[in-house]
Amino acid sequence: MGLPVSRRKNVTYVNGRRIRLPDVPGLRHERRHWDDGQVVAGVDEVGRGAWAGPVTYAAVVLPTDRRMYKLRDSKQLDHARREELHDRVMDFALGVSIASASNDEIDELGMSAAMQLAARRAVEGLSLTPDVLLLDGNWDFLAGLGTHNELIVHGDAHSASIAAASIVAKVTRDRQMVDHSPIHPPYAFHSNKGYPSPAHRRALREQGPCVLHRTSWTPIAELLDGEPHSPRVRTD
Repeated sequence: MGLPVSRRKNVTYVNGRRIRLPDVPGLRHERRHWDDGQVVAGVDEVGRGAWAGPVTYAAVVLPTDRRMYKLRDSKQLDHARREELHDRVMDFALGVSIASASNDEIDELGMSAAMQLAARRAVEGLSLTPDVLLLDGNWDFLAGLGTHNELIVHGDAHSASIAAASIVAKVTRDRQMVDHSPIHPPYAFHSNKGYPSPAHRRALREQGPCVLHRTSWTPIAELLDGEPHSPRVRTD
């Protein structure tokens, strides 16, 4: 027998208990710029906290005259739903661009500079030139690009453009890591996507790092030289 449920916007009541639903990304941030005739792109990333693989950004320009429903922050979606929405975004959006900074670039530049590089590549790869960038978080990682940049904390939960970018970036990077997994089987990249799962940690201890690992990061650097390191400052 099902539980009695009543619903209001972003709230579910189950047996009288108030449970907040995840935010549904809207178009409030986009519309005020669209009203001025400006091209708006949402920008988001995935891969900051991984120990292997790239950091990947997507930039997405949504149409002003149509609404794509069921968009959510990629972290709230299961694999099947992300894959479905990724394909829908690719067909629906006016412009999509995806770019990365490799693990070697992360080691060479540091994470903050690598993120800026990947984000700039993504925006500059758009087929339309954006006037406004909606950026997830409170750091303007695209300052100096000549655009008006709006910072939105938890932007993937509030802006449909950022949510679309989060989905595209996540699915693209996940697919790349799955493709790498048969080449580097001990690390189980098909399941952990380069993040430090138990299987990944165990393989690092037993096998050492592969060419996809970020060798400047503390746990991996310590494996390479056997010496403890001070924690690196990271942006994730």
